Amino acid sequence: MNLSESERQELMALQRSRTMAAGQVRRARLILLLDEGASRGAIMSKLGCDSRFITTWKTRFAAERLAGLYARHPGRAPRSDLAELEARVLEYTLKRKPEDGSTHWSSRKLAAQLGLPFMTVQRIWRKHDIRPHRLDKHMVSNDPAFETKAADVIGLYLKPPAHAAVFCVDEKTAIQALDRKDRMLPLSPGRAQSHGFEYKRNGTLSLFAALNTATGEVLGKTAARHTSAQFVAFLTDVLSSQPKGREIHVICDNVSSHKTAAVQAFLAEHTNVTMHYTPTYSSWLNQVENWFARIQRDVITRGIFTSTKDLHKKLMHYINQYNKRAQPLKWKYTAPRRRIRCDSSGSVD
Repeated sequence: MNLSESERQELMALQRSRTMAAGQVRRARLILLLDEGASRGAIMSKLGCDSRFITTWKTRFAAERLAGLYARHPGRAPRSDLAELEARVLEYTLKRKPEDGSTHWSSRKLAAQLGLPFMTVQRIWRKHDIRPHRLDKHMVSNDPAFETKAADVIGLYLKPPAHAAVFCVDEKTAIQALDRKDRMLPLSPGRAQSHGFEYKRNGTLSLFAALNTATGEVLGKTAARHTSAQFVAFLTDVLSSQPKGREIHVICDNVSSHKTAAVQAFLAEHTNVTMHYTPTYSSWLNQVENWFARIQRDVITRGIFTSTKDLHKKLMHYINQYNKRAQPLKWKYTAPRRRIRCDSSGSVD
């Protein structure tokens, strides 16, 4: 390397330095080893580098001598305390509102407020599972016997009585038989399926459904109106679908048609049938609501129905096909140590 005495002394001083950057010390050691005539293999072993590292800094030293050993890119400024930065982003997100009157923060709006890259805000939100753009809805039960009723229903799911059948029963009322006035545009690459905006109403039907919690199978029936008499008639169908004398437990909500004198007379006549009412505003405890969401998504939302008869036919076809592959629902409660209850303020814990 044809080192002068002053160059050798400075390189040796860099090699012994305890305060110089590690990269600078490593490059000084490289030049000294090259000057001593060490082979590439020996240098790569001692410095833990590759051949390209040796070539790059040997060439720069030959061209610029000591000045060529300084890195062209010294690196970015040290980051501020990440914990403090995260706390600041979370404090703004959870406890403050944008000054422009917006109801929630966007990543770019908060980034501009705090003087940060918007991707930094997004990473912090993702790390802490915070999604300000999402909005969920809930209904708080005001039932003073919430915990007792909820435990009764959940107990039927987890440990039903031996040799008994448990059904979740409810009605999906006023399903509209809608026919589209304009032709449908089919699904194609780059384009979603499209329905015409204008439609024609062809009447409504109510769908009664009973989900067997043991098998997942659904017993369905449509009716022109949703009345207590129709509900009792459907309970009769549920009863007839089971062996005579079998104990039957029916889970349903608190709608008025489920508590009429006709229903009470039916229960008095059929002592093997027991009704279990979910707490008020707690239809989510009824498993048949999960199935209603499926038929809404699979059949009703995109459906084209030329008449109520056509609507009935398509609903029954879906139920028949569903029962061929039906499976019981398996709910997972993520916090088993927490109790489901209503506190004095009416909120659910």
